[in-house]
Amino acid sequence: MSGNVDARTAAGQTRETPMPTPDLNLLPFSRAALGPEFAPGSPDQDRPGEPGCWIVLRENALVLTERGLAMPDGLLPVPGPFAVPPVLVGFWNGRPLRAARLEPEAALPAGFTPITASYRSPLLDERLLTLAGLARQVLHWRDRSRICPACGGAPAGIPGGFGARCTACAREYYPRIHPAVIVLVSRGDDYLLVRKAGWPAGQYGLVAGFVEFSESLEECVAREVAEETGLVVAGIRYLGSQNWPFPSQLMAAFAADCVGGELVVDRTELEDAGWFSARRPPAVLPPRASIARWMLDRHAPQLVRAAGGA
Repeated sequence: MSGNVDARTAAGQTRETPMPTPDLNLLPFSRAALGPEFAPGSPDQDRPGEPGCWIVLRENALVLTERGLAMPDGLLPVPGPFAVPPVLVGFWNGRPLRAARLEPEAALPAGFTPITASYRSPLLDERLLTLAGLARQVLHWRDRSRICPACGGAPAGIPGGFGARCTACAREYYPRIHPAVIVLVSRGDDYLLVRKAGWPAGQYGLVAGFVEFSESLEECVAREVAEETGLVVAGIRYLGSQNWPFPSQLMAAFAADCVGGELVVDRTELEDAGWFSARRPPAVLPPRASIARWMLDRHAPQLVRAAGGA
């Protein structure tokens, strides 16, 4: 990795200063991003009848107070109808923290407004993004676990967590988090960036994909790069991870070196792919809320500077 040269050693060699980057654990969608105000909890710990804080979703939006863009507060600040019933997800400053998803046509009471809860949102800070992601994951799981897939029975909650046990056949089910990889491939001072259809104009990101049966994370990295770009990588090394609640992924980040192959873009997966550098930066970088941007900030700072931090 290289960066701005700001000093010289007594031996006459340069010392590099890396670009400041946020703590990986403070990216959105981690518990650390919520700070000490949040304590995890399970539905059986709810205290019915006690007012609390609310994470209310409607389609892809987080419902907040118009004044101050804060979480709703009280017993049931929005009347519904609910697509997924309210459920306790933890505690906020010791008070019950409940999540609920409204039906798309639900009207909001005066004083509330929906704010798009995308990782691209310029209006939500890390905590609100993370709270929206927490609610999205929990409610997605509860919506998908209403019926036992083995016998069609009705599952009931297992105390102490978000698992469910079928009341008819006693099979148990637990929240599903789907592992995926994302990789920064380098070749000298060049970095492999890709573009998917539907992304904002000019934006490029990193190769990513889901882990398949009988496959390690490292094998997934090599396969995804080969399938999407035709390139061969080696020196695969782990960098970090980020929970990704869209709706329920865990992104494991890696770096790798290109050691062969010819760049051939899989047009069924990508719109474009290419080698970028400080001499040829992309027009738009991944959003700051994503681990892809953290990877570039930390491991390709010259490229990020050349792109103007866009």
